[in-house]
Amino acid sequence: MKDRVLVCKDCGQEFIFTVSEQEFFAEKGFTNDPLRCLDCRAARRRKNRETGGQGGGGQRDKYPAVCAQCGVPTTVPFKPTGDRPVYCWECFSKNRSYA
Repeated sequence: MKDRVLVCKDCGQEFIFTVSEQEFFAEKGFTNDPLRCLDCRAARRRKNRETGGQGGGGQRDKYPAVCAQCGVPTTVPFKPTGDRPVYCWECFSKNRSYA
């Protein structure tokens, strides 16, 4: 393997797909090369976070809920059914397990 020059599909700039990135992609089982440079990938992730994961810019429906841990009113991107606890973003982030 050796470094490869790719062209970003968003900004049209060339970027280097390094050997270490290629190895990482192979280790993860990714079969396609990246389509965007690092800056455009970061901008896309920011936009997805701001739009609730709807890459096209559509806003997800939000539903009112009360955090089961701290009691703060919040909104969630799913309709709570009452059979499982619902957490605000702060409590959810604190309790998330990465196992």
